[in-house]
Amino acid sequence: MSPAIHVPVMVTEAMEGLQAHPGGSYVDCTLGAGGHARALLERIQPSGRLLGIDADSAALDIAGRTLSEFGTSVVLAQGNFADLAGICQQQGFTSNDGILFDLGISSMQLGAAERGFSFQREAPLDMRFDMSEGFSAADIVNGYGEQDLAQILWEYGEERYSRQIAHRIVRNRPILSTLRLAHLVQQVLGSRRGRIHPATRTFMALRIAVNRELESLKLGLDQTVSLLRSRGRLVVISYHSLEDRIVKQFMRREAADSAFSLITKKVMRPTALESSSNPRSRSARLRVAERLA
Repeated sequence: MSPAIHVPVMVTEAMEGLQAHPGGSYVDCTLGAGGHARALLERIQPSGRLLGIDADSAALDIAGRTLSEFGTSVVLAQGNFADLAGICQQQGFTSNDGILFDLGISSMQLGAAERGFSFQREAPLDMRFDMSEGFSAADIVNGYGEQDLAQILWEYGEERYSRQIAHRIVRNRPILSTLRLAHLVQQVLGSRRGRIHPATRTFMALRIAVNRELESLKLGLDQTVSLLRSRGRLVVISYHSLEDRIVKQFMRREAADSAFSLITKKVMRPTALESSSNPRSRSARLRVAERLA
């Protein structure tokens, strides 16, 4: 995977939301290739510290090289942000000025054909962020019952034709490659579906299920309350309605309980210029909350 193809989304808005300042302590829960982390590190020097977390060991390797110039200012840890409090405790980041989540899949992961995230390249059906985990998309596609498979496509992909796709999948097992699965979905939906590929929702649903993304997000958000110091900021960038709904409900609940104040009353979207220059940013939604005393 190459870091050159990775462009951080809404980086200016994220830095403003975090109010990143010299000497501060910050946590990037979704390090990726280190784009947001670099922007943070440049703003918190001297004496600022950043903990970068990612489940993907390949991403950590890339970020470790690209951020090496910051020396001991940056600490990298492999793990899922569902275990955020434990990771922060282990690394000495228990009272922080800001916590950032940039959810979803990165462009470098999509570009790594062997990972199986993309429906445009031939690859094994994998889709795991953490390659040490044993459960892959192939296990779902070839092992789940038709009803359970349809439920995943409907719940996580909001796929209107989930039952038809699940039926086609079950009738054509085993399905071991990305292009084979994409072709079966196209047989159900046709070759075009507006602006998106017909297999987009199916692949997103499987990726979310494999990595337990929504469950992990809920757990990770809950742990931010105890990890932010007074006036510390939480910034979350999400990319689809399921993620954003969880973030919005969490922030509003904690605001009602007087743990947070809402900095963004309405969701922020990327500028027209960024949307045109970085296609991944088009669906981005950013929300900010501040920890109360």
